[in-house]
Amino acid sequence: MVSVNDFPMSSADSIPGYRIVETKGFVWGLTVRSRGAGGQVGAGIKTIIGGEVKQFVKILEEARNEALERVIENAEELGANAIIGVRFDSNEISQIMQEIVVYGTAVVVEKEE
Repeated sequence: MVSVNDFPMSSADSIPGYRIVETKGFVWGLTVRSRGAGGQVGAGIKTIIGGEVKQFVKILEEARNEALERVIENAEELGANAIIGVRFDSNEISQIMQEIVVYGTAVVVEKEE
């Protein structure tokens, strides 16, 4: 699998320096994370005194990266080498779980000369 940093992706409908030669279809990557009791206690304290809840930031960064890895896997399974129209969505499933999904259109691109 190609790493997140080596796989061309764009929130736009094109990728500068590349030409789209084929559209493979819709792709997505999904993960659900639980905050855990320790994170909830720390977050509860932060809501009283204010400030960034670093435990949640770490959890959401890990979830974001996992969802990105999964969307890349999905695109590679279709034979794509890039994704355009990339979007993220996040939903609370319950008070302790967060869903992160990333989606877009898998394409085959070639470098422009």
